[in-house]
Amino acid sequence: MGVRVPPALQGEPTGFFGRIALFYRQVVSELTKVVWPTRNQLTTYTAVVLVFVGFIILVVSIFDLILTKITFWVFG
Repeated sequence: MGVRVPPALQGEPTGFFGRIALFYRQVVSELTKVVWPTRNQLTTYTAVVLVFVGFIILVVSIFDLILTKITFWVFG
């Protein structure tokens, strides 16, 4: 005998609110599958992102400073 599927999951849900309810049920179902990071992993990933962003800010600032100096040298 086959597995019974609830009527809300068969085909298109009926009506606007039926579709909203189906969406939220699917969201909750997917969120239960997520493997959430541990506090240590989260701290490590956050530190890596902050260091990377700081590095990119430094590179862009230096590039901007060089272009500014060249522009003022050329156009006075």
